[in-house]
Amino acid sequence: MKEGFRQSMAWLHTWSGLLVGWVLFMVFAAGTSAYFRDEISLWMKPELHAGTAAPPAVPEQAVAWALQHLQDKAAGSPRWTIELPSEREPLLRTGWTVPPPATAASAPRADERPRRARFASATLDPATGRPVAAPRETRGGDFFYRLHFDLHYMSAIWGRWIVGCCAMFMLVAIVSGIVTHKRIFKDFFTFRPKKGQRSWLDAHNATAVLALPYHLMITYTGLVTLMFLYMPWGQEAVYKDDRQTFIAEVFPSSAGFSNQKPTGMAAPLVPADALLREASTAWHGAAVSRVVISNPGDATARVTLYRQEAGKLSANQSSMSFDGTTGQLLGRAGEDIAPASETRGVLYGLHIGRFAHPLLRWLFFASGVAGCVMVATGLLLWSAKERQKHAKALAKGGRVGFGLRLVDGLNLGAVAGLPLAMAVFFWANRCVPVSIAERPAAEIACFFWAWGLAAVAGLAWPARRLWQIQLALGGLLFALLPVLNPLTGGMGLVASLAAGAWRIAGFDLTALTLGAGLLAAAWHVGQRKPAAKPRATAPEADAPFLVAEPAGAGR
Repeated sequence: MKEGFRQSMAWLHTWSGLLVGWVLFMVFAAGTSAYFRDEISLWMKPELHAGTAAPPAVPEQAVAWALQHLQDKAAGSPRWTIELPSEREPLLRTGWTVPPPATAASAPRADERPRRARFASATLDPATGRPVAAPRETRGGDFFYRLHFDLHYMSAIWGRWIVGCCAMFMLVAIVSGIVTHKRIFKDFFTFRPKKGQRSWLDAHNATAVLALPYHLMITYTGLVTLMFLYMPWGQEAVYKDDRQTFIAEVFPSSAGFSNQKPTGMAAPLVPADALLREASTAWHGAAVSRVVISNPGDATARVTLYRQEAGKLSANQSSMSFDGTTGQLLGRAGEDIAPASETRGVLYGLHIGRFAHPLLRWLFFASGVAGCVMVATGLLLWSAKERQKHAKALAKGGRVGFGLRLVDGLNLGAVAGLPLAMAVFFWANRCVPVSIAERPAAEIACFFWAWGLAAVAGLAWPARRLWQIQLALGGLLFALLPVLNPLTGGMGLVASLAAGAWRIAGFDLTALTLGAGLLAAAWHVGQRKPAAKPRATAPEADAPFLVAEPAGAGR
């Protein structure tokens, strides 16, 4: 091999990033937004905005309100859940399992699968215990969270395999990029604007090095989160078919659930405040985040309390289980964890970032945005280099090759089309009628229709003008979200700032910032002039975004 090791890595870096770059851009964008999925979900339920300014709730009182509500609404349910208010979720959430009908008329036929129980929920005001107005149905921020590793409109298993393969390509691209750039840290402080290909190389290097530890961490830990799917052989060799033991040892916080069947003997629940105090004392003052009650009202009732893990790096959650009728402690889980399980818990916790306080969460978000820019500039840089190779042919009226035109179209559909589709998703949340059936699916359909149309338009006309149109449209839709919010029943930006509802105000301010950035990019595209204007009348004569300047330009 004539090339040295470092030079050979350049080829690997280019193609491992290009072949899956469009999927990686979506994964970075959706995953980055998932850092604030609770805040996104809250914004997309304007019916709940008024309750976000309520004072902090007392846990014992909140649990008492929730239990009273569950006893009134779900007395026959085999399982209750209570999500206590937190800094990011100020409302009290209750849920219960609704078993399938047991009548003979509703029983499934022999050739049918058994009907599954469904889950019902209600949101309460933690200060009064009264149910708040039922919010509109929406997937909210959970849509982006699931999209970044499950994809959509396909089997979740297939989606995770696709994303996992792309993540492996990403890891190869990062490592080969470190090897091939011998002046990587010096290049971080170098940016040459208006230099065509050089400018995009500088932007790519700067955003890559700026958050390099984050890029390595998020890619590797993303693979670790699904390692039992990608590499199941160790689990199969050790545990065979004993899945219950495997889950209890690897995911210790799930060991508190009761599998006992109810006896039919009625028995009252033990007062919850005593259990809350005992758990808080055992956890050195840490609060309870969730309460799960199995077989409520039966002699076999079990109450499981989950610790609020704010600030804890590991995703493994501690829990305590009590006898629901006597209050006797039955067991503790998630505390004495095996090293391998705790290592996985820490890596998983790093990936999802739930431990992060607000400033660190915003730093994670900024690093994720830098990842989006890194992937986008890498894709655009390849187009710029290829177009430079064809500069002479284009100057003589030639046509670009199919590969370059395809990449140009995919770049447009991904880099400009995805932000536009995300903005459409938020607008659909406020414009789709609240009463229609399958409303969450309708919002998601609007997202994919917008993205699909943007991608098809990009493939049909990968021109500079279309870049400007899609960026401007996406920027305008994002920038107008703070205006749309109060007009459709939400709390406006000024009102949320005055009331201290920072979760709603933060969404509006972020939307304004993203809108301003996209509008600035659209303006920049409109200001730039193609470096070499072919005289041909073919469609390719309208140079797409990022035409590379001829060699030596700007020197």
